Amino acid sequence: MPEGLTGKQRRHLRALGHHLTAVVQIGHEGVSEALVQQTDGQLEAHELIKIKIGENAPEDRHASAEALAEKTGSQVAQVLGRTALLYRPRQKNPAIELPGAKE
Repeated sequence: MPEGLTGKQRRHLRALGHHLTAVVQIGHEGVSEALVQQTDGQLEAHELIKIKIGENAPEDRHASAEALAEKTGSQVAQVLGRTALLYRPRQKNPAIELPGAKE
């Protein structure tokens, strides 16, 4: 797994994620095991997902996004308002090609 996204890669992912709708929502329970499993499945299916961080989430939006990214082995591409963008390439046949990614 790459150690972090470059600015160019983040911009690329933000452009791809702009039209997405949130598929996961962090609520008052925070980053629970069920939420981690749901997010894991969505990342495997889509690689790039948008998550919504509710007003009643126990941690602030950046901490919530980072905690979820850490538990799913993904990376936070953006946190904008109460929405975050998470990215994790698929193990087999990744669909998103990052600019400047060396394989």
